Amino acid sequence: MKLRNTVAAVFFVAASILSTRAAAFGPADYVYVPAVAYGEREIDFKAGTRKFSDEPRESAASLGFGYGLTQFWFTELYVKYKRENGNGSAFDAFEFENKFQLTQPGQYPVDVGFIVEIERPQLRSEGYEVKVGPLFQTEFGKTQLNANLLLQRNYRAEQSAGLQLGYQWQVKYRWRQAFEIGAQGFGDVGRLSHIAPRDEQTHLLGPAVFGKCLLGGRHAITYNAAFLFDAGEAKHSKTFRTQVEYEF
Repeated sequence: MKLRNTVAAVFFVAASILSTRAAAFGPADYVYVPAVAYGEREIDFKAGTRKFSDEPRESAASLGFGYGLTQFWFTELYVKYKRENGNGSAFDAFEFENKFQLTQPGQYPVDVGFIVEIERPQLRSEGYEVKVGPLFQTEFGKTQLNANLLLQRNYRAEQSAGLQLGYQWQVKYRWRQAFEIGAQGFGDVGRLSHIAPRDEQTHLLGPAVFGKCLLGGRHAITYNAAFLFDAGEAKHSKTFRTQVEYEF
């Protein structure tokens, strides 16, 4: 009961502060996991590229530094870049990400966390982007499953689009620590109060690989990468995304 009340309270507070901007996923976005490592520091690099059949290629990248402040709170600051419309790479935004671990790993059948992400785009007309949502993870033998629900809005933006709902999922088979296989998916379904028609939604999914290479002590390199296809009939796109972290 205590866990249920905590999750409900956090979700209610987060949802009450949201109300604009589409939850569109960028080509460098990644799947959040609820685990937090106290005292761990990391340098995090993410990159991705996406090509629609009738539009120019879009690419994005980010570089961040994160730290496990407590046993349940991990915070990270990113600098983000993008390249689109045939132009060169340019600064896109600063991002402040905070992840909270609400349960101990293995304490319940499903591990629960929560993400709070604040982004300040370079274009002031886009305001401040806020993204929040619960994170879920469970395991069956060597298989790990993740599912996340995300709400997103922009404050002080010139245009508003209502409270938007997105999701992420991931399945991973732990074959070997240095190389694991699975799949990932990302989606946007429109406003929380009014789900968009099927041809206006975005659903990306595809195969993924994961791994962790131990370097001694707390030092390690972890990675994941995925090749994603648009599952919709109206849109046709291909996305390649990757993430590499140096943990120490």
